[in-house]
Amino acid sequence: MVQLLTVDGDFVEPKEHAVYGELVRQLREADFLKFYRDMARIRRFDEEATALQRQGQMGLWVSAIGQEAAQIGSGYGVGPNDHIFPSYREHGVAITHGVDLMSIIKTFRGVNHGGWNPKENRFHLYAIVLGTQALHATGYAMGINFEGLVGTGDPEKDLAVITYFGDGATAEGDISESFLFAATNNTPQVFFCQNNQWAISSPVGTQTKVPLYKRGEGFGVPGIRVDGNDVLACYAVTKKHMDEARSGHGPSLIEALTYRIGSHTTSDDPSKYRDPAEVAEWAAKDPIIRFERFLRKQGIGQDFFDEVKIAGDELAADLREKTFAMAEPPMELMFDHVYSEPHPLIEEQRAWLQGYEESLGGHSPINNGEETPRYGGTH
Repeated sequence: MVQLLTVDGDFVEPKEHAVYGELVRQLREADFLKFYRDMARIRRFDEEATALQRQGQMGLWVSAIGQEAAQIGSGYGVGPNDHIFPSYREHGVAITHGVDLMSIIKTFRGVNHGGWNPKENRFHLYAIVLGTQALHATGYAMGINFEGLVGTGDPEKDLAVITYFGDGATAEGDISESFLFAATNNTPQVFFCQNNQWAISSPVGTQTKVPLYKRGEGFGVPGIRVDGNDVLACYAVTKKHMDEARSGHGPSLIEALTYRIGSHTTSDDPSKYRDPAEVAEWAAKDPIIRFERFLRKQGIGQDFFDEVKIAGDELAADLREKTFAMAEPPMELMFDHVYSEPHPLIEEQRAWLQGYEESLGGHSPINNGEETPRYGGTH
């Protein structure tokens, strides 16, 4: 397993991992501070989003607490032209590529079908159906090959693709199909598996008898395991493999060994199926605390950490204010972006809804036209 930061925050560089250590040495202090700032920011966002859901402002929330290093590190290891295909938990990866956090809130509140335009930031929409994003990513990577946008040596032209999924998704056929198509078509692609140890209430041991990074070998996709709570290792491993994919070396699989500290979603209770001792063991490996120890050993003072905390609290307050002020979209908006071009079936459905509403005098049959919060939430 590739590890460059110990739990105590010491930078280590084993001889067999020297290539990754060299990539870290190319980073500047400003990069380290950016990594920490975004890790702390996304955790504060996650905490506030969980609270908002508990107060009825969202139907569901998917937490990524404990996985910040895997997401921020890998997110910054992706090139400026590359495309990212997430699952539904990659909030940290999203902010590394400029996605507005309120767009994610809107998606889970149910006021839009996606919330952002992938053309603007190359971060594609969340995939709620388990494993489908891997197929989408593989198809996109095949298209990159067809268009000759890989292995040219021109950094302005060459592209690669990365797709994210969890340990539970590796049991899905979509992931296996993606491995097969990626290998046989030599796609410029990285599969990034965040092994957070639990697929809802199923431990990873019920899904595989071999390390997940070896799952792709039978298909011809080589794999590597990285400490998913080590932001520097996640950055370096991702950067190296994305660079290789972009250069025409084909697909690879990265398994980031990490842990989901919170629930799978706000609809489940992990205390029903997890041993508190296991949670405590992983909490002691907290990726943010580990990186803070590293930064302090580099001479970063308390003022920086105080500023980050204040910024996090300001972010949370802003999210809360905007969420409570969020208006419901008109119902007919749901038809506007189903297809990129007008579609007769969608137009037929739109006309039916319009006629139905008009037959009721423009009032909802549920609340007689009176406005109520979407999820019954109040201050």
